[in-house]
Amino acid sequence: MSRSPKSTAAAPADFEAGVVELETLLAQLENGQLPLEQALAAYQRGQTLLRYCEGKLEDAEQQLKVLEGGELKPYSAEAP
Repeated sequence: MSRSPKSTAAAPADFEAGVVELETLLAQLENGQLPLEQALAAYQRGQTLLRYCEGKLEDAEQQLKVLEGGELKPYSAEAP
């Protein structure tokens, strides 16, 4: 897989695309076959993707909280 990493500025289309790209980069880095410059670029892109995915997960967690009696509580599927 000698495909070069995408630009660090481009955001993935969505969370799932970010995870797939991150997994691909990890596999390339673990393989150890990337030249130094490509490995550094892949690492930087991976950091960007990791921050993006963590942000999306935090956003989803906030959406799952409900306002109950003036207090934010975690969403429970068992709640009435």
